[in-house]
Amino acid sequence: MAAIRNIVILTGAGVSAESGIDTFRDAGGLWEQHRVEDVATPEAFVRDPDLVFRFYDMRRAAIQTKEPNAAHVALARLDREWPGELLIVTQNVDDLHERAGAKRVLHMHGEHLNAWCLACDVRSRWTGSLIDRPPCPRCGERALRPDVVWFGEMPYRMDEIFAALREADLFVSIGTSGAVYPAAGFVRNARELGARTLELNLEPSQGTAWFDAARHGPATRLVPEWVEEVLAAPRG
Repeated sequence: MAAIRNIVILTGAGVSAESGIDTFRDAGGLWEQHRVEDVATPEAFVRDPDLVFRFYDMRRAAIQTKEPNAAHVALARLDREWPGELLIVTQNVDDLHERAGAKRVLHMHGEHLNAWCLACDVRSRWTGSLIDRPPCPRCGERALRPDVVWFGEMPYRMDEIFAALREADLFVSIGTSGAVYPAAGFVRNARELGARTLELNLEPSQGTAWFDAARHGPATRLVPEWVEEVLAAPRG
């Protein structure tokens, strides 16, 4: 790892799956049997806000009962001990990276434990329900929605992500399907900019061919093994 100084890590649902968090893309994983179009688009929110609020209230409550797994803990260790630049870009809307101790985390798809006020544009930490239209803690308006990027909306902080990719020596994708853009294109961006690329995934993703190397298996095994290798390698 002598030539590696700056690392960008992309994490997806496969990192949190072993903590018991369901995903839309797993077989049978349409949570509570809802279609994406019914609960995860701006149009769905306009059409049936109560359904959307109930869905996200249940997700928010469920996430708070889950615990970080060995993959989250290993990445938190890397975050703590890596002396160079490091950014964990997560597509996940849970807080398991942070609860494991990671600090350098960017949530490109938002966070379940936040509420976004459409009246004053302030995001507030939120662990309870939204179905009863509670007032915004900042402005008092009853205009809160889940702070989650829905299909058809722009992911958060893309400028920061691309800036990190431009400086990266190593790009690692962990637990992602390689199907959702723009995140699925990060490996090509990283390669074009000269970074090494590595996939750690349960099985080959749709983008496996773009990576310099790939390892397949459970995240709770692959990620701790890889982190141990990275931290044990001599650095110049």
